[in-house]
Amino acid sequence: MLADPLSPDLLKLRREDDRPVEWAVSSGHVDYATAEAFMEARVAAIAAGEAGEMVWLLEHPPLYTAGVSARDEDLLDAGRFPVHRTGRGGQFTYHGPGQRVGYVMLDLSQRGRDVRTFVRGLEQWLIGGLGEFGVTADVREGRVGVWVERKGAGWSREDKIAAIGVKVRKWVSFHGVSLNVEPNLDHFGGIVPCGIQEHGVTSLVDLGVLATMDEADAALKFSFARLFGAVVERPAPL
Repeated sequence: MLADPLSPDLLKLRREDDRPVEWAVSSGHVDYATAEAFMEARVAAIAAGEAGEMVWLLEHPPLYTAGVSARDEDLLDAGRFPVHRTGRGGQFTYHGPGQRVGYVMLDLSQRGRDVRTFVRGLEQWLIGGLGEFGVTADVREGRVGVWVERKGAGWSREDKIAAIGVKVRKWVSFHGVSLNVEPNLDHFGGIVPCGIQEHGVTSLVDLGVLATMDEADAALKFSFARLFGAVVERPAPL
């Protein structure tokens, strides 16, 4: 369940001046390197006080990204899709059509200067968004991301439905989260997602929730505002 956004630890994720976060959604598939270059520039501008905070929602063409903790042996099929080495936290993950990527560029100097609480806020953002569809999700000790428990006659397992990988520079965050709405789950087979072999991946549609990307965006927007404060829609940068 979504943690109370007014609890003392999460309350500090809101800005005292209530300045809204720019909320932008791209259509089509955005090139990864181009998106990363935009983030680098925007983060520098936020840190310099020359631009406001932004959450940017988009989809990428099929690709794998490797975080700073990625192990070479977890790349099982290096020739399947392009591989991008990146400075975010975490290990290997997949991005592709049907997956909503959220790049989160927030000024943490205005939001408590606590990276651990910020990551917890991202987790609760995703959990709250999934809750809008009646999906019960949670985090697990020692595992990155957001998980759902699945059960059937004589079996049960836990699958990852959302990933988190962030970087912070001069107290400004970038990279962010990904939520599986309706990606091709077979595409995850070219990596060991986040270095975790004993669990699988799932999506809203795989769980039987026939949500559109627009509906997922609306749920994420509502959940984000509950935790981090108001947003204002802006045109997508790309």
